[in-house]
Parts: sequence; C-alpha cells; structure tokens
Amino acid sequence: MEESDSRRGVSRIQILPIGPIRPEVLSALASGLTAEFRQACELLPEAPDPAFAFNVTRQQYSATEILASLAPRITERTGRLLAVTPLDLYIPILTFVFGEAQLSGRCAVVSYYRLRQEFYGLPADEKLFRQRVLKESVHELGHTYQIEHCEDYECVMSSSHSVEWIDLKTSSFCPGCRSSVLSLALGNHP
Repeated sequence: MEESDSRRGVSRIQILPIGPIRPEVLSALASGLTAEFRQACELLPEAPDPAFAFNVTRQQYSATEILASLAPRITERTGRLLAVTPLDLYIPILTFVFGEAQLSGRCAVVSYYRLRQEFYGLPADEKLFRQRVLKESVHELGHTYQIEHCEDYECVMSSSHSVEWIDLKTSSFCPGCRSSVLSLALGNHP
C-alpha cells in the first residue's frame, strides 16, 4: 500500500514522538488516525529533546515553539506531521493546552500530559487515555485542514478546555466537518 500511495501522490500523516512514548500507544493512534482520515500513517523515530521550548518560569514547554520547529521536518512524503508528547504544553495566554496546530498548515502537536487519569489523582484507565489521545490528535489535525471549532458538542472539532469536555465528544467529525476534511485530505491539498 505504501508504494502505491507514494506513486499516486497520496498524502500521509507522519507521527513524530517527542519524548518516550509506548509503542502500543503510537500504534493505536496510527490505526485511529488512518480510520478517521482515510490516509496511511507513518511512525517516525523519536525526535531530540525539545529543551529549546522549556520555560523555566512556567515549568512547561511552549507548544508554539515546538510547532514552529516541525516545519523543517516536512518532506514530499508528508501530508500532515503530528508531534505527540508526554510533556506539559502551554501557550502564553493559557495555563495549558492539550495541543496546537497550524490552521491551514501541515503541522500539529498534541500533549497527553493532562490526558492521563493519574494526573487528576485517579486510577489509570488505558482505554480512556487512548481515546483522549486520539480525539485530541484528530482535533488538532482537523485544524490543519482549515476546520475551526464546531458548535456540535459531539464533533471532534468542538472546543475542549478540560478532559470532561474531551470525554463528551466522539473521535469523529460531524457530517459538515467530515465533508470539508475529506475533500481536502483525499484531494491531496496542502
């Protein structure tokens, strides 16, 4: 499939781990993204430590700086580049973010630091954790396809400022958002 994809010029989603991530988490994410975007996923080797993005005062990593560092990694094989990290991310105007993306760009970053039940003092729940990672990844990649936040609270593109809101939505696009994303994704537009 990979060879025929590249000959046809089909874009793919590349997943770049930033920090140590269990292979089964990445495999589950790749399967979910392939199903939702109908594109092949490629797992890349782990990226170097993003120490450049660490803010000593906040004790967090700048999502914006990490996102900016992804652009040079874009190749002709890249449809979209999704960085996934266990690091705690922020943007200047918010205490934290689950992720950030280039609206109408090709890069996105997702943090699962606050998606784990353990962060909230609760017992680990692997199934819930993987669902949250998938939802946030689909959400951020959706932004790269020019999709803004959706009013449908079940749509993966609805805004989420807490894990409770993530848990309410599905990992799928509503019909309107799906139509927009798939027309761009399958049309191989940047």
